Amino acid sequence: MNFKTDIISILIKCFVIIIFGLTSTLVALASSPIVIEPTGEDMTPVIREILENHNEKDIVIEFKKGEYKFLPDYASGKYLVITNHGNGYKRIIFNFDKFHSVTIQGNGSEFIFHGQVMPFFFEGCESVNISGVTLDWDIPFTFLGEVIAINKEEGWRDIKPRTEGFSWNVKNGRLEFPNIDGFNYAYPGSTLAFDPEEKRPIHGGWDIYSNPRWVEKLPNGNLRFHEFLNHYPPIGSLLSSKGDRKQDRYAPAFEFKSSNNIILENIVIHHALGMGFLFERSENIQILNSGVHLREGSNRVISSTADATHFANCKGNILVENCRFENMLDDGTNVHGTYVVIDEVIDEKTLRTKLMHFEQLGFEFASPSDEIWFIKQPSPERSETAIVSKVKVINEQFFEISFDSEIPKGLKSGDILENKTWNPEFTMRGCTIRNHRARNIVLKTPLKTVIEKNHLSSMMSSIFFRGESHFWFESGGVNDVLIQNNTFEYCAYSGAEHSVLNITPRMGNSFDQSQIFDRNIRFENNTIHTFGNRIVIADRVDGLTILNNKIVKTNQKANLYPEAPIFELTNSQNVKIEGNIYEGDSLQMIKADKKSSNTLILKKNKGFSD
Repeated sequence: MNFKTDIISILIKCFVIIIFGLTSTLVALASSPIVIEPTGEDMTPVIREILENHNEKDIVIEFKKGEYKFLPDYASGKYLVITNHGNGYKRIIFNFDKFHSVTIQGNGSEFIFHGQVMPFFFEGCESVNISGVTLDWDIPFTFLGEVIAINKEEGWRDIKPRTEGFSWNVKNGRLEFPNIDGFNYAYPGSTLAFDPEEKRPIHGGWDIYSNPRWVEKLPNGNLRFHEFLNHYPPIGSLLSSKGDRKQDRYAPAFEFKSSNNIILENIVIHHALGMGFLFERSENIQILNSGVHLREGSNRVISSTADATHFANCKGNILVENCRFENMLDDGTNVHGTYVVIDEVIDEKTLRTKLMHFEQLGFEFASPSDEIWFIKQPSPERSETAIVSKVKVINEQFFEISFDSEIPKGLKSGDILENKTWNPEFTMRGCTIRNHRARNIVLKTPLKTVIEKNHLSSMMSSIFFRGESHFWFESGGVNDVLIQNNTFEYCAYSGAEHSVLNITPRMGNSFDQSQIFDRNIRFENNTIHTFGNRIVIADRVDGLTILNNKIVKTNQKANLYPEAPIFELTNSQNVKIEGNIYEGDSLQMIKADKKSSNTLILKKNKGFSD
């Protein structure tokens, strides 16, 4: 009887979900579209008036193909907390925080933004469908110049600055940029050297955090930065800066909070003052045939100043397909949850908790009915769970969580929590990610993940697994990952040591640094063309299969770490390396510690040296 009741209940829920989805779609389709045509004038007040005066919960906007300009002066504004960005008062062009469904048909239009603005903000939407839009800024929030001369002994470098399309000034020995509407960064900050021909980070390049003693404008128009560096960029390279860390992530181009059923198609972002696409606690997302990359023929080297795509505590199904992500200043994508730290055990059902990273402040970690994992030091294992009954926010950093049952015995300050409810299944297929800083793909969801048929080239590790409670406090361990039929071309060319596939959890010092963290990762039927040795680094993984991959060592660039092994295994178990083909030279194919060696299986590999 109970079995039948459960089946009927499930069928009814499925029926309601289907009907609700169809109703939402029909309502959106039934709404009369608001048709907008380009005027050549500032469209910000036009959009603000439309959104403020639209009384229906569903809205359809159609833009006739053309160029639309958006200035910050008359934008709506509100204080926002934005994960991995700076919290604060933001000027928002398209503020969709009161709508049930939103449809935008761009018809290939270009939206050109100016100054510190947030293009799109969505909160609490049940259906979002956007297509056919290109976003750019008239003036980027970056500084760019060619390295002309270097004096390491005296600690200076001469830069020939780019002027066309860029905005900057030197005043009182300080570089002022972007010098737009009275705003400037405090100092150059995050700085990276790019190859002028390939428009990608230089081979062996290092991040530079630039804060010169002073900047001098020379008679020939070049700028002399008086600053000692640990790693000097090569003469002839293009040096790009994006500003000081407190201000260099104003807002993403698209921000989604607590929104569902999102379809983004044929959207291109040429520049953003933070991430391209950011999703927080949102469900069922598709990014299709879209991109974050430079405009064809552009003299810039930076598209978005942070990740192309970022998913924080999302759930449902996420699909990123046939997209192009290039020239970002951070990852192609990052899929993760969030760890919070227990500040105090208040009673048998209540905890006071703390958000740890300065760009997590104000993040909604949990809400009533969410299921929470308890993780007790020194083990990083997810252990008992409980359901949230109440959340009391104290301020942006501290909040109290009450549960509908008693918390586990032995829980104490310093232990961490992870939200079990808000994790997605993730698929990335047919995408190209290259020419940018950092990693192609960062994965931290315990649910099914598929990475297939992509073309990947990375400055740092191409595919990166790092659940950590050390700095970012981004959870967590993976349980089911398939990486297949991808092409890896020229990866891990940063000066720091990386690898094509890098599994490297970083828990805090109070946790056991040898205990298994990630599980069940399959790396199969991939093609890798590499100048260097580092293909796989695996630490604390159980169930890693490296199967039927073709690895071809090339001479395209200097090997940065010639002594490194091809495969390095630490504190791992049940690793199988089978049916792989290796072409090239190597001093050492496999380096494995005792724990990893005990269960390591090597079978039918070709070209492997002893």
